[in-house]
Amino acid sequence: MGLVSDVKKAIALLRKAVRNRSAVIDVRRTLSARPKHPPFHYRVAVYFADGAVNMYQMRQWYRPLAGLAQKWPVVVLSRAATGAEALLADDALPVAFVPTVRDLERFIAKQDIRVVLYVNQNTRNFQMFRYGRRWHVFINHGESDKMYMTTNQYKAYDYAMIAGDAARERLGRVLWDYDIDRRTIEIGRPQADHYSGTLPYTPDDRTVLLYAPTWEGDRPSAHYGSIVTHGEALVAALLATGQHRVIYRPHPRSGVVNPEYGAANKRIIAALAAANTADPSASHIFDDGPELGWQLAAADVAIVDISAMVYDRLAADKPLLITRPVDPAAAIDTHGYLSACEWLDAAAAPEIVAETDRVLGDPDAVARLEEWVAHYFGDTAPGAATARFHGAVQRLMDDWERWYALSSADDDEEPDDEAELDDEA
Repeated sequence: MGLVSDVKKAIALLRKAVRNRSAVIDVRRTLSARPKHPPFHYRVAVYFADGAVNMYQMRQWYRPLAGLAQKWPVVVLSRAATGAEALLADDALPVAFVPTVRDLERFIAKQDIRVVLYVNQNTRNFQMFRYGRRWHVFINHGESDKMYMTTNQYKAYDYAMIAGDAARERLGRVLWDYDIDRRTIEIGRPQADHYSGTLPYTPDDRTVLLYAPTWEGDRPSAHYGSIVTHGEALVAALLATGQHRVIYRPHPRSGVVNPEYGAANKRIIAALAAANTADPSASHIFDDGPELGWQLAAADVAIVDISAMVYDRLAADKPLLITRPVDPAAAIDTHGYLSACEWLDAAAAPEIVAETDRVLGDPDAVARLEEWVAHYFGDTAPGAATARFHGAVQRLMDDWERWYALSSADDDEEPDDEAELDDEA
């Protein structure tokens, strides 16, 4: 049994190596085929050391960064071949493929990068921290009350851009000797200013419901998924009315651990297709696309599990229901929004129409929502978060000018002879 396991692991590693090498070739071929432009100096860099599997962390920042680039040129420093391949395919921002530290050093030496942004906590971020005379800033890839949002790794960055008061409170509860006032900058959720897109249906008088469940989870504490416990019942109830349009956006990993969960997911997809066949004007949507935004803006009510989707929807400042996990072992944070949200119990799933009517029409529910939106994101008026994001970068640029003037402009930033060099890709 051990030999079989070892062989499988060896084959998996070999496949990964071949895939990586193929991606390296594709990336270099793509970059070499692109038109050569005069040397261009970037002021802002986004450091991304992950592969294609975590591209969702970059994609949600494309539009805010494109807007930022109109004033300060932005480049993505991509360290992994599959990540660079995906970035180039998206073609949303300029990409520098820098797989080794030597590549990184060569590129930085030719640039005027003053602010480096980080969307996650990849261990290879440490290799970029070597370079001084620039600000290293954590911008994260979402807002939630998960443990990830209070990691001690925040202390590694010069600054962190956070959403609002809720983030400040989380950090204050957990991090010791961390100067929150000095080292955090509140910007809200700039992505929410881009919650738009082409609707895949023609709007009418139907009430639009977004149901966006997470996957089933791989351990009891993470059993947040609702497809089996809530999903089939609530979707069936909504389809039966003829007055609701369902946008169904399940997590792409639905069913990877529990076959029953995957089977229920397929049944919901089939039910939507059958309803559309019976009434084409219903235009129910099974959404598995890479873009998230239009769904959050279009839905009158969202039904989500405990996941980042809670806070993505909260930033839209529109009604939502959160499915209450059936497994008593599922961990629920009671400090933030989940302490006072609109829960949907499994027993109430068949009564989803009444539940959605309640959150749409209950003044108390609407008032509570407004309070929590402000607590997490501050001002959510169109463009407000984008203005704060740009203002934060302006502040960092101004500080860079001040500190650079105080420091010696003649000092070289040569790496020491013992600098860690990763393997050539």
